[in-house]
Amino acid sequence: MYFQEFRREMYPLGCFTTNQAYAWRDGFDKNNLTRWVRQGLLIRLRNGYYTFPEYMDDRDFAFYLANRIYRPSYISLHTALAFYSLIPESIVHITSITTLKTATFTNSFGTYTYNSVKPELMFGYESRSTSHESRDTRHVSPNLLLATPAKAIADLLYLNPFYDTQAEMEELRIDLSSRLLKARDLMTISSRIANPALDKRIRLFIKTYAL
Repeated sequence: MYFQEFRREMYPLGCFTTNQAYAWRDGFDKNNLTRWVRQGLLIRLRNGYYTFPEYMDDRDFAFYLANRIYRPSYISLHTALAFYSLIPESIVHITSITTLKTATFTNSFGTYTYNSVKPELMFGYESRSTSHESRDTRHVSPNLLLATPAKAIADLLYLNPFYDTQAEMEELRIDLSSRLLKARDLMTISSRIANPALDKRIRLFIKTYAL
């Protein structure tokens, strides 16, 4: 009965923190969370963050968690490029940008990698709804903080300076059929960041893919 009451309160949140569990009821025992994880009633996402196993049925929920378990952050790099169908590879890690220290967490939903950047580079993302499909209408409907296509490329080139030749650029195998990438968007981002080395790589990317 105690767990069912707890579940009714916390389930609509999608995921919750230890502090939210403490706030739910005075005298809440943290050992309850450990016991419920052991019993398979909860999933531990990282230190202090939990969710319910029913959310494993929701294919978009893993992306929603990326924004929740390490904030501020937004999904970018290869994960964002795959989301937009700009690269052919299936994604093993969910990659994000953050102003916090670089970190990696692994849980039942996958591996989450967060790449640290300066606060002034924390732009170029938007809130997007997902193609939410769930058999349980009580699930949260995820909205993702996701890099724009141009910012996902800029983040990738900023964090990976080895992309400095046309051959390396071609290895990205960018699919331009969707027409989501535009040279002017990339150059606008480059001007805002004002990093000469990144500007050179962005111009090379534009040349390589004839944008």
